[in-house]
Amino acid sequence: MTDPMPVNPSEPARHPRLVTAAAIAATIGAGVLVATQHRVNGELGQRLDDGFTAALISFGSGWLLLMAVLAVSPRGQRGLRALRTEVRAGRLPWWLLLGGLGGAVLVLSQGLVAGILGVAIFTIASVTGQTVSGMIADATGFAGMGRTPVTAQRVLGAVLTLSAVAVAVGPRLATDVPVAAIILPLVAGLAIGLQQAVNGRVRRDADSALAATTLNFAIGTAALVVATGAHLLIVGLPATPPSEPWLYLGGAVGAIFIAIQTVTVARIGVLVLGLSLVAGQLAGALLYDLVAPIGVPTTGSTALAVTLTLAGVTIAALPRRAAGPRPGGATRSRE
Repeated sequence: MTDPMPVNPSEPARHPRLVTAAAIAATIGAGVLVATQHRVNGELGQRLDDGFTAALISFGSGWLLLMAVLAVSPRGQRGLRALRTEVRAGRLPWWLLLGGLGGAVLVLSQGLVAGILGVAIFTIASVTGQTVSGMIADATGFAGMGRTPVTAQRVLGAVLTLSAVAVAVGPRLATDVPVAAIILPLVAGLAIGLQQAVNGRVRRDADSALAATTLNFAIGTAALVVATGAHLLIVGLPATPPSEPWLYLGGAVGAIFIAIQTVTVARIGVLVLGLSLVAGQLAGALLYDLVAPIGVPTTGSTALAVTLTLAGVTIAALPRRAAGPRPGGATRSRE
């Protein structure tokens, strides 16, 4: 053993739970930042009248910020070199480095339809994809992460989250919300769930959240440069950029929440990470739609959806009850 023995005999049982609880809390905070990025990029796309350019500005600015931090971070630089070594040696499949494409799809969908749907409905639409892909990734051990069985408890948590989607979005499909506008954030949610699993593996091999996050932004920015360039050749230049500085903070916000996810996914798994992000996203989305709305106005159904989602996160995240002494003092034998 390389770790010293704990002074408190109960520490081994308690410490992992505290770390897990902290990881869940941090991930919920990251979810609030996701909602913040939805709000910022949604309005930027509206003001530019060009979701592609809004997405490139957001992702590109985040990449430049991370490159500046990487320039003064020896650990981050070592992490990138480690990733290059792992890929060349064949221990890390090259396609695992493409997780940034998921973030690019999310940011692009924000710029295109978040201003139409509103933050809450956009967020709820992406929840379905995150939940489904998160459960699949956990069950299959996608990207080399440990497998987490799909228990009845986790299914119940996911069902509650999907119920929240139906409660918030269902009544509006025939009137306020065009079905086609929901498809893009749904696809983005699927991509983000897989990106979370990929990021956990890349971060583990790099031993640096900064290296993994910077790589994400580099890949996503490159993809958006190509897509936006093709788009501008067809439709022409966007409208005059707005002057408010806060509309250009989407990239910085994205860098922070992706870094948080990259660190916490190995502790809590892709499904619980996705559900925790959903809780933060919906809470933040509800707040933004109440105090600074864009798109479809929010209603009481959104608050109910937030409650259902929080319940789903709690149920999915609670540890299963360990087998204890049987009645009469009998205990289960070890196998």
